[in-house]
Amino acid sequence: MINVIGLGYIGLPTALMLAKNGEDVIGTDYNEELVRSLNDNKVTFEEAGLTDLFDDAIANGIKFSNEYQSVDDYIIAVPTPYYDETKKINPEYLISAIEEVLKVAKKGATLIVESTIPPGTMDEQIRPLVEENGFVIGEDIHIAHAPERITPGNMIYELENNSRTIGADEKGVAERIKDIYASFCKSEIVTTDIRSAEMSKVVENTYRDVNIAFANELAKICREGNMDVYEIIRIANKHPRVDILQPGPGVGGHCIPIDPWFLVGDYPELSKLILSARKINDSMPEFVFDRLKDIMKQSDIKDISRVGVYGLTYKENVDDTRESPGLQFRDLLEENLVQGVKYYDPFVNKSVVENQLFDFDEFVESTDVIIVMTAHDHIKNNFDKVKNKHILDTKNVFDYSVHKL
Repeated sequence: MINVIGLGYIGLPTALMLAKNGEDVIGTDYNEELVRSLNDNKVTFEEAGLTDLFDDAIANGIKFSNEYQSVDDYIIAVPTPYYDETKKINPEYLISAIEEVLKVAKKGATLIVESTIPPGTMDEQIRPLVEENGFVIGEDIHIAHAPERITPGNMIYELENNSRTIGADEKGVAERIKDIYASFCKSEIVTTDIRSAEMSKVVENTYRDVNIAFANELAKICREGNMDVYEIIRIANKHPRVDILQPGPGVGGHCIPIDPWFLVGDYPELSKLILSARKINDSMPEFVFDRLKDIMKQSDIKDISRVGVYGLTYKENVDDTRESPGLQFRDLLEENLVQGVKYYDPFVNKSVVENQLFDFDEFVESTDVIIVMTAHDHIKNNFDKVKNKHILDTKNVFDYSVHKL
């Protein structure tokens, strides 16, 4: 039996996929309301294909509980934020979960950490914790790291088709864990040591962050030099060895804006490029704010309450608002004592910010300037409703004559 700890954006789909493919699974989360919803056969967030996957898992006997179980294998998928001051990992949730696991784990059980962690976390945090609780690693308890590699909006496909990495001390343990993931993963499953597995996941997201920062810095340079950054990137990408990403209003989600900080926090003197990229991407909401002020000045619009922000999720066509550029922009406005801006997102059905509207037509009617922060299909399909507004298109959604970054 497998006990999946943490039933959020990563843990729940993983638990469901394991159950669908024949594994005996119990999902555990401290959030009583969340577990209650799952036991009432209600999925707890929107994701393409998740309801069907949930139904298949229920049919195969998956259970949900607030209690940790005494089983052979644990998959731990809890949040791993960082400390704002030091940028080092805050292992509070991970340590708490493992402490609870150790209270009930069977002898010989395996603890598989899926949460993203910087290299050395298992050695410096988890091994001592296990040993302090009286267990001998390799005999009483086995530890491993199998970092997740999925993104909201495409979770089901990526769970099945993305390659996976398993880091473990012993080859036999790695191969046994590989068999668990092979129950649903159709792609290559690589086995390695724990530290390499930790580093590989952080490197993947740091690589993406650095490349996004390059595109964002180009946007700033081109704005200063009166050039079209999108045209320049389009032409440059004709080169067979060039693949520049698109600029945007910032970086959000549970991976890219967080994981690079782990390397900055642990290796401050060796991560200059990574730090620079983080600063560039974190500065993009301020760049959007400056563009808004320019547009309002050019258009002679004085009333900030006639400005609307479209998009509160961090990426298109999902309901995930974690670290979203829209919320970062809201925070920037509050810091500058700017009040009255309207907000709308078709995927966010509960109030997360002040002045959030839930009717798109009302949102359009109450605004003269609309800042597109998220490239939902919804806004692409409703250009006719907004075409007479002053649109700041930070995601290059429209080919029409609108304001760009």
